[in-house]
Amino acid sequence: MSIDADPGECSTGERARGPSGTDALASRSHVSHDTLIAAGELLRALSAPVRISIVLELRESARCVHELVGALGVTQPLISQHLRVLKTAGVVRGERSGREVLYHLADDHLAHIVVDAVAHAQEGRSQ
Repeated sequence: MSIDADPGECSTGERARGPSGTDALASRSHVSHDTLIAAGELLRALSAPVRISIVLELRESARCVHELVGALGVTQPLISQHLRVLKTAGVVRGERSGREVLYHLADDHLAHIVVDAVAHAQEGRSQ
């Protein structure tokens, strides 16, 4: 796309259809609109710095709440609140072990998303 091109125009000259081009993106890349919505919800769940820190901690190993409190230096209620958001979004899973719940990442894709985002942010700051 040239710098002078209309922002709604693709390099092929086709215009995106639908609100904000979302429907066009979904149909052209063979990704359903529902999948795009779910991806947006996942990214929203990962948008808070504390939640990013939790994912980075859980990337190393499964942890219980008090271990996350110690590692991140934030209060237990705040960790629990963020874990609830991550659990609802399917980012983490909890397994009860006696009186504690051991949290771990739902899958490795999530760690890659966060690690790549952190690396990208660090690259942007070093330039």
